Amino acid sequence: MTTPTTARSGVRIARPIPPEALDELRSTDDAGRPTVPETDEEGGALLRCCLRRSEPGESIALVSYAPLRRWAAETGADPGPYDEQGPVFVHARACPRPAGDALPFTNSHRTVRRYSHDGRILGGRLVEDPDGFDAAFAEAFADPEVALVHVRAVEYGCFLYEVRRR
Repeated sequence: MTTPTTARSGVRIARPIPPEALDELRSTDDAGRPTVPETDEEGGALLRCCLRRSEPGESIALVSYAPLRRWAAETGADPGPYDEQGPVFVHARACPRPAGDALPFTNSHRTVRRYSHDGRILGGRLVEDPDGFDAAFAEAFADPEVALVHVRAVEYGCFLYEVRRR
């Protein structure tokens, strides 16, 4: 299992896609499609495996990922209709895990979506300022019903990374 990074506020942050899930996704994605690597000519893709942007020339893949489904399998939760899958970019081959405690992908508006222990959405918060994440996490985890949050892109709702209760 992935060891999360500890944030400034003491909340566990920025859990990339776990290595065991990446091993599966690099073969077949969560929609059952074979993974097709491609060379990223431009760079800049948000990589959910190492929580950084791709560089031109790297081999990456766009795969369908079901983060809540995988969390539910680990915890025994049943998210019901909240189980969803969506597109994420990953390196086509194994890569180094993120280092440090910097929050990735904070240069744009993000949503901090809250989930209960049984996998139901409990609400969310728009974060418009990179300095607003600590407050959003503190607010979310002040509610004892919140088990984890997803940080998502506002534009398309894409999953960026997970944050779990400490």
